[in-house]
Amino acid sequence: MIQFFFGKFLSLDFAPNPAHHFFMKLIIIPHNVTLTKAIEDHIVSKIEKLDHFDNRAIDARVILEHDHTRVPAKAFSCSVRISVRGPDLFAEDREEDLYAAIDLAIKKIVSQIRKRHNKTKARKHTEAAKTKRRLKENGL
Repeated sequence: MIQFFFGKFLSLDFAPNPAHHFFMKLIIIPHNVTLTKAIEDHIVSKIEKLDHFDNRAIDARVILEHDHTRVPAKAFSCSVRISVRGPDLFAEDREEDLYAAIDLAIKKIVSQIRKRHNKTKARKHTEAAKTKRRLKENGL
């Protein structure tokens, strides 16, 4: 099941690739950037890998921007918002190259997902250790 939603004023010369298999809604919004098939495939391949880390993500919103007024080293920006249960995950990065900005923003999201998973895991282990200690004290 694939769902693609693109920005309002975007016309694509190609159809979304049916070979991409993931179950979260993907929204790509380009600002002053021409969304090519290569950029779309790059984003989709990176977002597909996020499904491995957290398969409960509802949707992913990727905003690609090119700001002509910034210094060339920070001209392209990519911001990614992943909707999950609880607080949404958000990462943004500005780079000279659009692909580098996408890669670094996704890398930040992956680290946030891992941190969130480790906190949940640690909390469960702490509760289990308390229960085990309580049962041992009661002689059960």
